[in-house]
Amino acid sequence: MTTTIPAGAAAGPGPLLGARRRWTVLAVCALSMFLIGVDTTIVNVGLPAIGRGLEVGTRGLAWVVDAYTLVLASLLIASGALADRFGRRRVFRCGLAVFGLASLACALAPSLGFLIAARAAQGVGASMLSPVALAIVVNAMPDPRERARAIGIWASVFGLSMAAGPVVGGALIGAFGWRSVFWINAPVVAGALVLVAVFVPESRGQRARRLDPPGQLLLTTALCVSVGVLIEGPRIGWTSPAALACYAVVAAAATAFVRVELRRSEPLIDLGLFRRPPFASAVLGAVAVFTALSVGLLLTTLYLQDARGWTPLEAGAATLPMALGATVCAPWSGSLTGRLGPRRPLLLAGGFTAAGGLCMLDLGPDTAVPLLLSAQLLIGIGFGFANAPLTHTAVGGLPPSRAGVAGAVTSTARQVGSAVGIAVAGALAAGAGPDGLARASRPGWLLVTACGLFLFAVARASVARSDPKGTAQGLSSHSRRRPRQTGV
Repeated sequence: MTTTIPAGAAAGPGPLLGARRRWTVLAVCALSMFLIGVDTTIVNVGLPAIGRGLEVGTRGLAWVVDAYTLVLASLLIASGALADRFGRRRVFRCGLAVFGLASLACALAPSLGFLIAARAAQGVGASMLSPVALAIVVNAMPDPRERARAIGIWASVFGLSMAAGPVVGGALIGAFGWRSVFWINAPVVAGALVLVAVFVPESRGQRARRLDPPGQLLLTTALCVSVGVLIEGPRIGWTSPAALACYAVVAAAATAFVRVELRRSEPLIDLGLFRRPPFASAVLGAVAVFTALSVGLLLTTLYLQDARGWTPLEAGAATLPMALGATVCAPWSGSLTGRLGPRRPLLLAGGFTAAGGLCMLDLGPDTAVPLLLSAQLLIGIGFGFANAPLTHTAVGGLPPSRAGVAGAVTSTARQVGSAVGIAVAGALAAGAGPDGLARASRPGWLLVTACGLFLFAVARASVARSDPKGTAQGLSSHSRRRPRQTGV
């Protein structure tokens, strides 16, 4: 999630709302964003129970999480463009409805295939909520100081929702079973639809952007096939004909995507941004942070339930130190970034994340609980310190017309990182029995450590200077001729 001001929202005059109405709009949109953040992580703690209920293994369960995350990542930018063109409140309400109906389908799922399809539909709805809600908030608050406070609250709510997901999921599953993590969405969505209809004004982008169907199709293909290979690789074999065919599809889709985007006047993703080293490193850093978070969450919940016999509630409670670290350090990181720049918070994020991974490298069947909780706390602190400086690094030195799309790409990178992390963790755990799960998960903790160390390189790149004109060195003239807006 990014706290970047949507360029399309900032460009046009916002509606003149009273102070109470403006903060009500924020509350309504934050409620919806909390729902999306919780749903990103709430299912993790329920995977063992889902597996038992539907009689499927760990590899199939990875698709339950990644079907949602991949669709969300693929459609974030396109949904912002749709909202700018057809109206943000209209698209937001449509997203709520799709998300609510898909949640009911998940709760009633009779089989794994049905559940995966319903989770993908949830991702479609979520993609219409995450970027659009922030654009609504920015448009409703024209005063820069008030807007900054609102975005700060927004970021805190999202971070809290991501961290609270496993705890909420554990409590619901322990009391009502795994289907309750989807049933709970129905009343929240119903209430949000009513509140949006009453309090949220309609708004559009100052200039509606063209859609990019070829780019969207190629991006979705590349992401889905890449993650699919990570999930299914241990089963089909990394050098099997099926795997080799998937590699070829990924390479062809990625190459075609680059060629298509470079030729379009309004591409889905402005590839010229990647010529700027701080931006490229920030995008990779966002992938690394969310990969580490997803690997840590999934491996921990699977290990505690399958290898140690903990209940879902106990496993969810074990992630509370992670939630605490993220909640406390996220606003602190924002303050440090504002005063000192992104380098020091990124160094802290990398150090704490790497330390958390190192704590778990010798994980065994009887590893002490204090060590497990300490590792969760360290990873949570690293996650809390990472988001603000990554966003700052991605958009630093860019004019407002380009900052919006930079933030959108960074948001997509976060979801890609989540999908990759789930795929890797699921592949490591697949086929490992309770006695071998700790040993099988060690490469995952090594990956968490490597992701933390990679943030040191991102910190170094974050201090790269931009050119005096405010656009980063290396951006192509083709990119400079195309100032763009986004609803993300």
